[in-house]
Amino acid sequence: MAIDKVKEYFKQFGIEKCIKEFDVSSATVELAAAALNCEEKRIAKTLSFSLDEKTILIVTAGDVKIDNSKYRALFGKKAKMLSFDEVEPLVGHAVGGVCPFAVNGGVEVFLDESLKRFDTVFPACGSGNSAIELSCDELEKYCSNFVGWIDVCRPKEA
Repeated sequence: MAIDKVKEYFKQFGIEKCIKEFDVSSATVELAAAALNCEEKRIAKTLSFSLDEKTILIVTAGDVKIDNSKYRALFGKKAKMLSFDEVEPLVGHAVGGVCPFAVNGGVEVFLDESLKRFDTVFPACGSGNSAIELSCDELEKYCSNFVGWIDVCRPKEA
């Protein structure tokens, strides 16, 4: 199970016991915010994309969406999200538990600037009922295959 991979990965940092596991689903931004009793915008959602034969993850705040023009300007291509069936084999985590920790080799991880508004955020930990509270500096430190901070999001329409 992917949460076990994340726990094992976190052992090197001594934070495996900081993972929160819930009796309810946290597989969407809305469900995670309810499980954590926090605002949806503080949920760090991890989105999976295909880019030139490689897989990339972009971690964003829960209240934003990918801005296609910003994405294209940065990566030189239109954003192409992985299909449901592609996510687990390519990333190493199933939809609902995708996170930037203990991902498959070669998967590049980017963090979006939208996260920097918060003292702490809550990314998933490999399952649809888990999360961990991290500062942005900690998130960057603990990400697998971290590449850099980017700005490819815009607010969701109300």
